[in-house]
Amino acid sequence: MTRAAFCGGAGRLPSPTTLLVEATDYKVRLEIFEGPLDLLLYLIKRDEVDIQSISIERITRQYLDYINTFKLLNIDLASEFIVMAANLMYLKSRTLLPRVDQPPEEDAEEDDPRWELIRQLIEYKKFKDAAGFLSLREMEQEGRFAHQPDAADLPEEEPPSLAEVSIFDLIRAFQNVLKRFEESHDFGDIIDDRFTVSDKIEMLMDHFQPGEARRFDELFQSATTKSEVIVTFLALLELMKLNQFVVRQSDLLGEIVIERRTLHAAAEASAAIA
Repeated sequence: MTRAAFCGGAGRLPSPTTLLVEATDYKVRLEIFEGPLDLLLYLIKRDEVDIQSISIERITRQYLDYINTFKLLNIDLASEFIVMAANLMYLKSRTLLPRVDQPPEEDAEEDDPRWELIRQLIEYKKFKDAAGFLSLREMEQEGRFAHQPDAADLPEEEPPSLAEVSIFDLIRAFQNVLKRFEESHDFGDIIDDRFTVSDKIEMLMDHFQPGEARRFDELFQSATTKSEVIVTFLALLELMKLNQFVVRQSDLLGEIVIERRTLHAAAEASAAIA
């Protein structure tokens, strides 16, 4: 697995939006362990297509959309993400060439430029599914004893926690909000909002009561600029890192709900990490 982290960007000429985000003392860092193959599998699952039927043109476009969003949020990507982007662009260019103009390959049997990528995805999915199965069996085994005690009243099943919601789902939801915002707003007039991550953290804490939950897109209803949308999302990531907010999702690729933890739940979550 590779690791990517949410953090402030550096080492390049910043855009006005970047200057706005970096003008605060907060540097949002949310570590994830998904790599480029995880992102590709997520895109395939989202489109509900078979791995062996993937469209290189479509999946390359979607993959690059995610890379661009990572850059917009100043996410420090592992080099594997960039290498995969270059490989997808190469495969896409090969699919556009006539067969007679295809570059020579070491393996003459691989007439389909997609084959090597498909093979990697299939093998990776096998290992990932096996790891998930073994993890589930381990959890089941932890609840078994040699002498079974009397049945106890089981607590109500809680909704999926943040750890069970893919970071790619969060980015997808943010992309949808940003797209709808850009389509519905006229940027002819410049609005000087100057919001910082600190401002938005305070706003979110004030507007959410402990235990209160709202839809993800409701966080951005009052935003007036693109930079405010970005800073609000970064503030949410910071609050999730601080165990003040949790992300819940009722089903796979379903609607994302943001919930502020109760004081007791926030304290337990912090103690568990410590």
